[in-house]
Amino acid sequence: MTNSILDDLDKLILAELQADARISNTELARRVNLSPPATHARVRRLEESGLADRYVTLVNKKQAGYDMLCFVRVRLQLHDTEQVEGFHKAVHEIPEVLECHFVTGDHDYLLKVLARNSEDLEDFLVNRLTPIPGVAQIHTSLVLREVKNSTIIPLK
Repeated sequence: MTNSILDDLDKLILAELQADARISNTELARRVNLSPPATHARVRRLEESGLADRYVTLVNKKQAGYDMLCFVRVRLQLHDTEQVEGFHKAVHEIPEVLECHFVTGDHDYLLKVLARNSEDLEDFLVNRLTPIPGVAQIHTSLVLREVKNSTIIPLK
């Protein structure tokens, strides 16, 4: 199922679920002006198609004790399969890495990383990221303020 196959009702259902994934089926049905069984069937179809990927609870970083959000750019020495796959595997095993993207430009990867404080960040950079085989260069940027942070995908 792609966006071109979605009708306006599917888009409305997905918008409501993105805003509040814990909404009851009855309340969702009321908001989209559809019967609860029909709403449930549409939600199931969206889930089975993979468009409604998963439901999560977003944890407040500060309340959880993470005072630093960083973006770390990484360049590998080589781009051979062994180094690339090794880097991917290593990054998957580090819970502080929230996101890892293979990118174009001066660096190969952009990581979104949480740290509790500067000592935590130093430990991550020196003892966990740098030792990964193939890591040639690391540049770190600290987030001073989140201007926008959204998980909502626009469906037009």
